[in-house]
Amino acid sequence: MGKDGSGVVYSGKSTIFVTKMDYVRVTGEQQISNVAIKPILSTMIVTKKNQRLDVVDALRGFALLAIVMLHSIEHYNLFFIPKWQPDWLTTLDQYTMETVWFLFAGKAYATFSLLFGFSFYIQMRNARRRGDDFRLRFAWRMLLLACFAQLHALFYNGDILLFYAFCGLLIIPASSWSNRTLLIVAGVLLCQPIDWIHLLTAHFNPAYIDTNSHFLIYAKDAERIAAHGNLWEMMVNNIGNGQLYSNTWQVEAGRICQTPALFMLGMWLGRTEKFVCNAANKRFWQRVFVTALVAFAIIFTIKVNVAPMLTHKTWISHFSLALGMPVNFTIMAMLVSMFILCWFHANNRGYRFQRMTIPYGRMSLTNYITQSIIGVAVFYHFGLGLYQYCGPTLSMLIGFVIFGIQLMWSRAWLSSHRQGPLEWVWKKLTWLPGSKQAQATAS
Repeated sequence: MGKDGSGVVYSGKSTIFVTKMDYVRVTGEQQISNVAIKPILSTMIVTKKNQRLDVVDALRGFALLAIVMLHSIEHYNLFFIPKWQPDWLTTLDQYTMETVWFLFAGKAYATFSLLFGFSFYIQMRNARRRGDDFRLRFAWRMLLLACFAQLHALFYNGDILLFYAFCGLLIIPASSWSNRTLLIVAGVLLCQPIDWIHLLTAHFNPAYIDTNSHFLIYAKDAERIAAHGNLWEMMVNNIGNGQLYSNTWQVEAGRICQTPALFMLGMWLGRTEKFVCNAANKRFWQRVFVTALVAFAIIFTIKVNVAPMLTHKTWISHFSLALGMPVNFTIMAMLVSMFILCWFHANNRGYRFQRMTIPYGRMSLTNYITQSIIGVAVFYHFGLGLYQYCGPTLSMLIGFVIFGIQLMWSRAWLSSHRQGPLEWVWKKLTWLPGSKQAQATAS
């Protein structure tokens, strides 16, 4: 069984063609009889068992690209706007910041989380096909992810991997839930119930004050070290104070509800095969886009009109999250649906700009950690210290350079390896306590 450059699957003299155009392209014959074409299901794809979906890797790669842009603009949590810039660059910086923030802040993270849940489903599905129960193995896998988080946290005080590991443990029981239950629980969590509890508490007890800013205790020290400390001082601060900063912020920013919800939605998308190209899924993603657009218009209008009227500190801080996180989710849903519809429209192979990020997404763990190591070396005091000289526009361009370097390296690495180096280590350690057969059949 082989595959040529056109994506047509063939076996010896018997060739299976997905469309008549495939037949013309491969054989060069212009006379096509209906007998020559073997009908394929309306999905119009031929895949091997357990084959990776390129659209998922490409989407994950784009999420990573957005993350490195955002983190570069933030100088990896070392917030600073240089004063030396000319007026035109300051104006450009303002538009750059507002545009990138509106489109990607919180949305790239949400996309990454959605695909994490999809990957969890794939691992569970493949284990079931082998007759295995993957739940305990996945818990062990999350413990390993927490170890990777410690490596990442040494360099960057905005790590999300430890938080992912914790939330990953929470969704293990959800693997046995029905699709209906998954959607109901995810929907409730996406509404940010914790913030609404704070809002109701403040409503019935005006003396109750919660500004949702406990993370600032740790943020000040982390920024001071990043701006003035050496490499060793930064690592020592990050492994303790930095992780308290990162994870306290994530809890207070509403991710404690949003992240498990996105994991569950990713599981549901995997169960229902929504990333497979067919007519029904095209209609599904079109409905997702329209529904998200309408929901965004309603929620965003309420948010911008009600927020200026609030005076209670608790209401000011938690109302912005109670509606702000659903706004982010609707924008993410629009971006994801547009990406997938574009991919489907291009004969389920994606456009060139989409396919470009496939290797970047396949090495997501390696690239996520290494982009942070490169980024802090560029912006922090112990490295080049460019945070003092680069506003949002220049910083975003640096983020693109980091992406370009990583993309070239990912392509080179995957040309001779099946997966990234950290992905390989994670897989090997996942199956370390298991049998050789389990290691050989692991996906």
